[in-house]
Amino acid sequence: MALTQEDIEFIKANMGDWLAEQSLGKPPQVYEIELRERMVRVEEELRHQRDLMREGFAQVEKRFEQVDKRFEQVERRIEQIDKRFDQVDRRFEEMTRRIDRFMLWSFATTISVGAIVVTLVKFWHP
Repeated sequence: MALTQEDIEFIKANMGDWLAEQSLGKPPQVYEIELRERMVRVEEELRHQRDLMREGFAQVEKRFEQVDKRFEQVERRIEQIDKRFDQVDRRFEEMTRRIDRFMLWSFATTISVGAIVVTLVKFWHP
């Protein structure tokens, strides 16, 4: 399919508009200005992203500090529980000593009473 003279003239007449729409027909200075504007917008967006990242990191840091404080509280509670267990252990040891003394006294008393009863029975029944 060959182009007619009329088609060629139509293309020539509209070529500038088409290139302008595609930003290819602009002079180099205009194209350079557009590139600079784009670079400025990209730099601003990067700066904004960096600020957002800093905010996010700051929030994460605060959260870690809160978690650390919570761990410290838990550690203090565990230490208190350990102290209470030590107190309970001391009470059990004291109770064990008391029971041991009671058992000795009971055994000694039973043997003494038994010896007295045997002695009394021997003296009264010859």
